[in-house]
Amino acid sequence: MIGDSAAQKGLADCRDRLDIVDRRLLALLNERTRIVEEIGRIKQKAHMPIYEPKREEEVYRNVVDHNAGPLESEAVKRIFERIIDEMRKVQRVMMETGAPSAGDGH
Repeated sequence: MIGDSAAQKGLADCRDRLDIVDRRLLALLNERTRIVEEIGRIKQKAHMPIYEPKREEEVYRNVVDHNAGPLESEAVKRIFERIIDEMRKVQRVMMETGAPSAGDGH
């Protein structure tokens, strides 16, 4: 058993590492968003729909097939369902307004 002080230090270290990972995830999500905006511009010029169920299934299959764990594949799929839902919103706003979405800084 570890003492309270050692536990607090261990938790603080883990949380610091999580903060770093979270910022990396955020950077990757924003990179993905910029690509999605580009796709939206292409789709808009080609008069293509935002929603492409076949492509979404390809994305899910890709991430599940490459999942080495420990996160369960169903959890990975749920996370990507949410990401794709948000990306569709980005495309919709961009196609409706002609302007890329902007973060709110919070």
